[in-house]
Amino acid sequence: MGLKYIFTNQDAPHFVTFTVIDWIDVFTRNEYKQLIIDSLDYCRKNKGLIIYAWVIMTNHIHLIIAREEQPSFSDIIRDFKTFTSSRIRSLIEKSDKESRKTWMMNRMKWRGSVNSRNIDFQFWEQDNHPIILDSSEKALQRLNYLHNNPVKAGFVSDPKHWLWSSAIDYANGKGMLEIRLLDF
Repeated sequence: MGLKYIFTNQDAPHFVTFTVIDWIDVFTRNEYKQLIIDSLDYCRKNKGLIIYAWVIMTNHIHLIIAREEQPSFSDIIRDFKTFTSSRIRSLIEKSDKESRKTWMMNRMKWRGSVNSRNIDFQFWEQDNHPIILDSSEKALQRLNYLHNNPVKAGFVSDPKHWLWSSAIDYANGKGMLEIRLLDF
């Protein structure tokens, strides 16, 4: 992995994207999205993750994050992705409502088998594409991009109406996950 895709400044906020392998629409069920919310909240409370903004789409997540002093971004993200991958796998395998269960599991198992960094399963793409937010302009652009994802996808007409994002927090409301507002 090149320097383009690593956290070069551990003290600055970053825009990151976590994508499900092959852009599989996994986050169509609330229980999977709630697992992501709970996991982010755990990282916030126990691992020093600072969450400025977030959105969960059907096959990816965008975040604007920073961190307290320890652990590193890489450690936090590794733990988050490992835990959520395992738990979502379990939820899919146990589900009697998931109509695409066999197809999704076969795809994720195959991707895991051809990737030497996995044993038998892969849920998340490996890259996070962190973008350092080293100016107010860049932070505002990414914040707007993140919150407008559900509008662009046609899910809502106003970002603050998408339950699975922090847009409501930036419109003086209270979202599902405690965040720290970006200070411009």
